[in-house]
Amino acid sequence: MTEFHYAKDPDGIATITWDVPGKSMNVMSFEGLAELDECIDRALADAAVKGVIITSGKKDFAGGMDLNILARMRDEAGENPAQGLFDGIMRMHGLLRKIERAGMDPKTLKGGKPVVAALPGTAAGIGLEVPLACHRIIAADNPKAKIGLPEIMVGLFPGAGGTTRLVRKLGPMAAAPFLLEGKMQEPKKIKAAGVVDEVVPAGELLARAKEWVLSAKDADLVKPWDQKGYKMPGGAPYHPAGYMTFVGANAMVMGRTMGVYPAAKALLSAVYEGALVPFDAALRIEARWFVNVLMNPSSSAMIRSLFINKEALEKGANRPSVPDQSVKKVGVLGAGMMGAGIAHVSASAGIEVVLIDATQEAADRGKAHSEALLDKGMKRGKVTAEKKEEVLSRISATTDYAALEGCDLIVEAVFEDPKVKAEVTARTEAVVGADCIFATNTSTLPITELARASKRPDQFIGIHFFSPVDKMMLVEIIRGAETGDTAVAKALDFVRQIRKTPIVVNDARFFYANRCIIPYINEGIRMVREGVAPALIENAAKLVGMPLGPLQLVDETSIDLGVKIAKATRAAMGDTYPDGEVDEVLFWMADEGRLGRKANAGFYAYDEAGKRIGLWEGLSAKYAEAAEQPDLSEVKHRLLFSQVLEAVRALEDGVLTDIREGDVGAILGWGFAPWSGGPFSWLDMLGAERAVNLCSGLAAKFGPRFAAPDLLREMAARGESFYGRFGAGKKAA
Repeated sequence: MTEFHYAKDPDGIATITWDVPGKSMNVMSFEGLAELDECIDRALADAAVKGVIITSGKKDFAGGMDLNILARMRDEAGENPAQGLFDGIMRMHGLLRKIERAGMDPKTLKGGKPVVAALPGTAAGIGLEVPLACHRIIAADNPKAKIGLPEIMVGLFPGAGGTTRLVRKLGPMAAAPFLLEGKMQEPKKIKAAGVVDEVVPAGELLARAKEWVLSAKDADLVKPWDQKGYKMPGGAPYHPAGYMTFVGANAMVMGRTMGVYPAAKALLSAVYEGALVPFDAALRIEARWFVNVLMNPSSSAMIRSLFINKEALEKGANRPSVPDQSVKKVGVLGAGMMGAGIAHVSASAGIEVVLIDATQEAADRGKAHSEALLDKGMKRGKVTAEKKEEVLSRISATTDYAALEGCDLIVEAVFEDPKVKAEVTARTEAVVGADCIFATNTSTLPITELARASKRPDQFIGIHFFSPVDKMMLVEIIRGAETGDTAVAKALDFVRQIRKTPIVVNDARFFYANRCIIPYINEGIRMVREGVAPALIENAAKLVGMPLGPLQLVDETSIDLGVKIAKATRAAMGDTYPDGEVDEVLFWMADEGRLGRKANAGFYAYDEAGKRIGLWEGLSAKYAEAAEQPDLSEVKHRLLFSQVLEAVRALEDGVLTDIREGDVGAILGWGFAPWSGGPFSWLDMLGAERAVNLCSGLAAKFGPRFAAPDLLREMAARGESFYGRFGAGKKAA
C-alpha cells in the first residue's frame, strides 16, 4: 500500500504527495514513515532535483499520527518497552531532521535543497510537525481548515519535534496556547501567530510552493536555531524575562491540571530542559519525556478512551446490523432549552426540523435560540451570514402536529412528566408514518414505562441529551424492554449525523450517567452534614480531576431539581431509600430559597450578575465544621468510589454492556476525571484487589454503599482487570 507518491517535473521539482488509500484524512503509520523517508532520500540523492514540495492528495493535509503505532512500538520492544519507544521516536526525529537539514554541509550550512510544505487544509499533530521541519510552510486560504497541535487533548504532547521546534520558533509564551491548550486555528490566524509562513488562494498553492523552491537561497534554508548566536524569543529560562515566563507557566499548568495530567507536566519539563541545551540535545529530551508520558498508565488510558474507544463508538462499534437509518426529517416536541438545542444541532447537520410547542410564541422562542447561537458564531467568525440563513431555513417552528408528516424520527423533549409525555406520544403517532422512530429525551424516567403510551413500543427509544446540547458531546441512548434494533440503529445514525458520541445502555432507573452522577453529588452533601469543611470537599474533587465539585454541580443543575428527583426516588424505592441524610440538607436549602445558580443563591453565594463569589457562609452556620477534619485522601476516595462503584453495578446489572461506553460516557457525560480514562480504566490502574481493600475500609466507616460489588470481588480473587476481561468490545453479559 503506497501512502506517499513521488513525482519529479521538468523543472527539477520533486513533489511528495501524501495520500493514504481508503481514508478521508491522512494519518501517519509505520509504513508511511518508511515511505516518506525513502522519498526524501530519493530527492536528496538525485542531482537533478532542485527542491521538494510535500503536500496532500486530499482536501486536508493530515489528521495526525495513528496512535495504534505507538502501542505497537511499545509491544514490539519486549522486556524493555521504554527503550523500544525511545528508539522509534528518535527514528522519527532523524527523518524530520533530515528534511530540515536537506543535504546541507554541516559546517557551512550551504548546499541544501529547499523543502516546502504546501497545506491544502487541516494539518494536526504530526501533520504540522512534518511542516515545521520544512523550510517554509504555505497554507491554502481555506477557512474550514484547522492547523495546530491538539495532542494534549488526548493525554499526550507533540513528540515528533513539534514541541521543540514551535518553542524555538515562537518562544515559550507564544507557543503555550498551541502546546498546552491544543489550540487549532484557521490558516490566516495561525499565520498571524507566526506558525505558518504564507497563506495563498487554494488554486495557487502548488504554484506558489514551486515558485518559492526555485527562488530559495541557502540562507532561506537554515533554521534560526541552527544559526550562530540564536536567542530564544521571549528569553531562555536563565534570562530574566524567560525566567518569569516559566514561573508563570508552571503555576498556570498546575492551576489548570491540579497536577493529575502527566502530559502537561512532561511537556513543560521538555520545554524547560530543552531550552537549556542545543537543538539536537533538546530533541532527545523531548523524546525522553514523550516516552515518560507514553509509559504512564494515565496517558495510555486517556488515549484508549478519548481516541481509540471514542472513535470506535462513533463509527458504530455497537450498532445493530440493519440498513442505513440516516435521518432526513426530524420532529422535535417541546421548544424549551433542550428541544431548542436539539433542533439547532439537527438543522446545523443539514437535517430538516419541525419544532413544535404548545404556543407559537414558545415555538418561535425555540427557533430564536438557534438564531442566537448562530449570531454568536458570526461574531467569532465561525459562521457566515449564508450559513446562518441556511440553518434557520431548515427549522419550521409551529404548534401544528400535522407538520410532523414525513418525519422519520421524532425527538420528544417536553416536561419530565409521564402524563405529558404520554399525551404528546399519542398525538404524534396519529400523524407520523408507521416506520417513524419515536425517541424520548429524558434523564430519569424509565423508557419501558414511557413506551406503554406507544402503539409501537419496538420503535420507541430513549435519547438522553446533556445540557447545553450544542456543547455537550455525549448522547446516551436507552434501549427499553421492547425496543427493536431498527430504533437503536436510527438513534445511533442520528447521533453520528449531529457529530456527537453515542453510548447505548439498557433501561433502568437513572440509566447510566445519572446513576453515577447522583451518588457523587449525594456524597458531597453527606459530608457537609457530617461537618466536613465544604472547601475541603470541593477542592478534593478538583484535585482528583473533576471539573466541578459536588456542591457546585448541584448549584448548576438546580437544587429544586434535586429535591424533585429525591422525592420521586423515595416514592419508588419506599423503605429501601438510602439517602435520607442527603435530603435533610437538600430540602433545608430549598426551604431557605437557595435553589442554586439560577436563584443566585445555593451552596455558593453569588453577586448580582450571577458570578460565584465563594461558598455560602450560612452552610457552616447550619452544619458546623468538625474540629478534626478527615484526611484529603479519604475525601478523594469517597468522591471517586461513589461514582465508580455505581459504574461497576451498572455493568453487573446489565445496564452497561460494554466498558468502553462506560469510560467514554463518564468522561464526556459528566467530566469524570479524564486523566484516569474513566471509571473502569481507573479501577484497572488501582488493581481490583487494592480497590476491594479500599472499599472495605470505606464501607466499615461509612456504610454499605461502599461495599465492593460481587463482580469486583470476583475479579480481585482471580487477579483480573476490566480491560483484560471485558476489553475490545467483549460484552459483559
